[in-house]
Formats: sequence, C-alpha cells, structure tokens
Amino acid sequence: MPKKYTRLCAGFFIFREKQVKTLLITGAGKGIGLSTALLAAKAGHKVIAISRNISALNQVEGITPYAVDLSNENEITAFVNALEVEVIDVLINNAGALTNTSFEGSDFKLFEKIYKVNVFGLAELTRQLLPKISKAGHVVNISSMGGIQGSAKFPGLSIYSSSKGAVITLTELWAEEYKETGPRFNALALGAVQTQMLVDAFPGFQAPVTADEFAHYLLDFSLQGHRYYNGKVLQVSSSTP
Repeated sequence: MPKKYTRLCAGFFIFREKQVKTLLITGAGKGIGLSTALLAAKAGHKVIAISRNISALNQVEGITPYAVDLSNENEITAFVNALEVEVIDVLINNAGALTNTSFEGSDFKLFEKIYKVNVFGLAELTRQLLPKISKAGHVVNISSMGGIQGSAKFPGLSIYSSSKGAVITLTELWAEEYKETGPRFNALALGAVQTQMLVDAFPGFQAPVTADEFAHYLLDFSLQGHRYYNGKVLQVSSSTP
C-alpha cells in the first residue's frame, strides 16, 4: 500500500496511511444509496450494497451486491447468514419508502408497508448485523426533516414523516444503549434531495440538491462523523424551519 507523508515543518513528517473501510449501504440500487456506493468504491473502500434491484450494481469493482427486500424478515436473516465479511466499519441505513397519501386515504396496510421498510426492516437488519459491526464503527440512519419536531410539515406525509420520526428516536435510544461499548449511532434528517422516489411522490418538484452531490457529504460523515457525534440528529437542509 502506498505510503503518504504530510510535512509538518522542516525535517518533521507524520506517517499517513489510507485506511480501507468496509461499508454496508442499504437502498443502494438507485438514488442516494447508489451514488454513495459508487463514490465509496471509487475511493477504494469495500462496499456491500443491498437493494431489491441490484442491476445497477452488478460488476462494479469494489461493490458486492445482494438482492434483499427489507420488508421481509426472512430475507434479512438469509442475507446476514450468507454474509461472509467479518467486520463492518460503517452501516448506512438509507433504504426508504415514500408515499404521498392523505390520512383519510390511507389504511392499515399502507402504514404497515411503509413502516416495514423505514422502521421494522431498518431495526431488524441493524439488530442482526450488530455482532459484525466494529465496536469503533458507525451506524448512520437516514431520516427526514419531516420527522423533526417543529419542522415544516406537509399534507400527505403522515405515514412517511411519522416513520422517519421513529427512526430518529431509535437512533437516540441505540446510542444510549451502546454508549459504553460502541458502535456509535447518528441520524441525518434530510431535506429534499432529487431522487426518483421524490419525483414519483411529488411530480414536477425540483429539489435543490442532487443525489450525487449529497453522496459526498454522506460518505464523509459516515467515515468521520462518529468521532464527534453520538446519538445526534443532524439536520441537513438549506431551508427553515
């Protein structure tokens, strides 16, 4: 592995060696997850990418794709049992489901469908992966500004935003439960990012940030953020409140 040195002053250097990390990214078949997986692999990291559709991930150097439906407990268990990697440094729980449906137009099955991905699947995957996650590792849960108390709320998002509020609370609780042993847990509450999921729910809406742009922030935070934060919810949005 090539060695790099940084000169501090005349005659003094510190040794710097690039550390290759193993990242597991959910929802990596498109949008933010795909952009982040490709960026991490390009940077030389090992990426385990899971999605229901992995066609965009096949034969990408540095990426090992798995087709997994996070709303299915049996598929989660089968994936974890098949996973041969010994240590995961970063888990990015990015997979999510979004519906723009009025509360009166919703029903039990729709609530269950969204919560199975955004909450139940996220929690179950994290729980089963914990033995493999480094004690010095970082779990990053992708939430939404809609789940932040006091933030602007929008009609049609009662299911989605409430599920993302649950993700925030889970993050805080897990950080407390594992604060003595690690890993560390943080959540990013995102504003609008231009993804196909957003376009499908809000046709014609143009977000101020693309998935590729946000991927740079997400990758950097996932690799470094746990040095400074634990149990925190960072609001990643250019709008207020």
